[in-house]
Amino acid sequence: MNLFAYRSTGFAIKAISNLSKAKITLHDTDNIPEGSIIFVINHFTRLETFLMPYHIFKLTDVPVWSLADYELFQGAFGTYLEKVGALSTKDPDRDRLIVKTLLTGEADWIIFPEGRMVKNKKIIEKGQFMISWAGGKHPPHTGAATLAIRTEFYRQRLRHLSARKPDEAAYLLKLFKIEEIEPVLKRNTYIVPVNLTYYPIRAQENILSKLALRLVDDLPERIVEELMTEGSMLISGVDIDIRFGKPLLISPCLDQDIIQRDVQAPRRIDFDDPISCKSCLRKEALKLMQRYMGAIYSMTTVNLDHLFSSLLRSMPFKNIDEMDLRRRVFLAASRIRQDSDLYIHHDLKDDQVHLLTDDRFGKADDFITIALEKGNLRRENGRLVKDQSTFTSAYEFHRARIDNPLDVIANTVEPLGELQRTVRRLAVQPGFWIRRKIAGYLMQKAVEEFETDYKTHYKAEESKPMDVGMPLLVKGRSRKIGVLLCHGYMAAPMEVKELALYLASMGFWVYVPRLKGHGTSPDDLAGRSYQDWVASVDQGYAIISNLCRQVVVGGFSTGAGLALDLAVRVHHVSGVFAVAAPLRLRDFSSKFAPALDMWNRLMQRANRPGSKKEFVENNPENPHINYLRNPVSGVREIERLMDALEPRLPDLQIPALILQSRGDPVVDPRGSRKIFDLLGTDDKEYHLFNFDRHGILLGEGARRVHRAIGEFVSRFR
Repeated sequence: MNLFAYRSTGFAIKAISNLSKAKITLHDTDNIPEGSIIFVINHFTRLETFLMPYHIFKLTDVPVWSLADYELFQGAFGTYLEKVGALSTKDPDRDRLIVKTLLTGEADWIIFPEGRMVKNKKIIEKGQFMISWAGGKHPPHTGAATLAIRTEFYRQRLRHLSARKPDEAAYLLKLFKIEEIEPVLKRNTYIVPVNLTYYPIRAQENILSKLALRLVDDLPERIVEELMTEGSMLISGVDIDIRFGKPLLISPCLDQDIIQRDVQAPRRIDFDDPISCKSCLRKEALKLMQRYMGAIYSMTTVNLDHLFSSLLRSMPFKNIDEMDLRRRVFLAASRIRQDSDLYIHHDLKDDQVHLLTDDRFGKADDFITIALEKGNLRRENGRLVKDQSTFTSAYEFHRARIDNPLDVIANTVEPLGELQRTVRRLAVQPGFWIRRKIAGYLMQKAVEEFETDYKTHYKAEESKPMDVGMPLLVKGRSRKIGVLLCHGYMAAPMEVKELALYLASMGFWVYVPRLKGHGTSPDDLAGRSYQDWVASVDQGYAIISNLCRQVVVGGFSTGAGLALDLAVRVHHVSGVFAVAAPLRLRDFSSKFAPALDMWNRLMQRANRPGSKKEFVENNPENPHINYLRNPVSGVREIERLMDALEPRLPDLQIPALILQSRGDPVVDPRGSRKIFDLLGTDDKEYHLFNFDRHGILLGEGARRVHRAIGEFVSRFR
């Protein structure tokens, strides 16, 4: 191996990494032991051939050699491969060189046990590992296991002979061209399974594929496919999770008496001489291969594409409802997060409620777009229809990643038995069962989050009783219409309980979520952002929308702003009402909130927390519900919420009701009127009540407001 060429390759890979948008994350690198190692790695793209030696060398500072297909060793490229430590699979001295370098520790090795790139990711058949490739099918190769066992066989034999037959030990050292025996005897042999998972997998024309087609005549279709797939990964950006499994110590594979008799045999045994334990070693190699293949694929990093593809393939329904598919994926994601044996993509570690609301990250929309483009789905009369044949028909191997990426993605997680059982169960359940399971799961989660926050942030003589802040569900007579009702700033669900009960008496279901930071203590609220409140409202919408067929959303004060925000983002909301939405605040403290917030940030950076002014006094209309201290940061978050909402109000195209108190001391009526004027819908009403207080949902005259809201919601019966 030419060390200069090897290091130059590292520099080249580093330069490519800096230019590409690929994000490479290494996991569990502490699993790499000290010793002689064969890294066994799944092989999906040509990138592994270049990336893995570079990254492993950076971790171990030991040269890493690899086996490469003999067809690549032609011309200048073949010469280059030899210089950087690649060895042809048909090199006559292949096995002896690998064993020798592993004995001495001068190099570790990378071997792809699948034998070649598996572009269709089809590696399981009838519960057994079986590699499907362009030339047919074959079980995974046992070469890595055989080489590791042969290395350990000669290591143990050298250890035994050096003590009992030094001349024979010297002969073996000469056979392998080893100068010193001590480094050999001090080492152990390991196999380390490694998994690479790519997300997302999208094959499309890119600058690399276009350039190649322009410069090279009659470019083989296989190369075009690789440039389209792997070029897109590098240019458009892909997450590459590289996970190192627990090392497999090889010495226990040689513990059987029949093997030890050959290890300790006094007669001369050359490298390829027949030995009596040969069949036994083959069995051990086969068992070892099954162990590392299982380990490689058990480390697959599960992502949303895996769940979408697997569920779509498993669902027995021809007609696919997009929202129903999203619900099933949501439930699958929530369940696999509880499975400690699975590794999940960092995106999946976050709450997936966005699948049930506005799909704000575009995950569902992107998947449906790909499914339509590739023919897995088609639109008929506004409905999605699945073509099951796209998941069962054979397709050309080298075009699998282009023509049917969803089947390839689903194949990736076939070896994960528990995940497959979860997917199959969820795929066949009726839609109403899925909806109720989601609602039950999210309601329990909301209660548990509140109990945890309350316990964490409880402050004696300041925190209210738990029933004030507990999320509230009031059942109605019919599931046709559900109301999502949002409380205001520094308040809690109890603030809107009277309205919730009134609407329930009219037959509507009502769910009141607790906004994060509320119902606990002002210190909790001081650490929250308006995005936390948005998340609370989204969770509430996911609950009520899975309990009822239609949803009307509404809220009071800051809750009104959050209700409008949801109605703009989520297209399935039927109507929205907003009581005292805070586009303009009159309260004295709000005028100084931006300046105080900036001052507090400066003092934090200057490490002078004692100079911060974090709270101002609050004199609420309902002291049994509201906080008595108002965090400055919270007022600033209200303004950020409304600043983000205002330019999007013209996008709202559903029926809307705006309600306001004329003498509101907190919210300027001109602000709520401006909201009304900005709304894009023509179906809108503005009600101005002659009250001189902010909290018009409680106290004298509140029933008039309740009736106006009830009449509005009744329109959707």
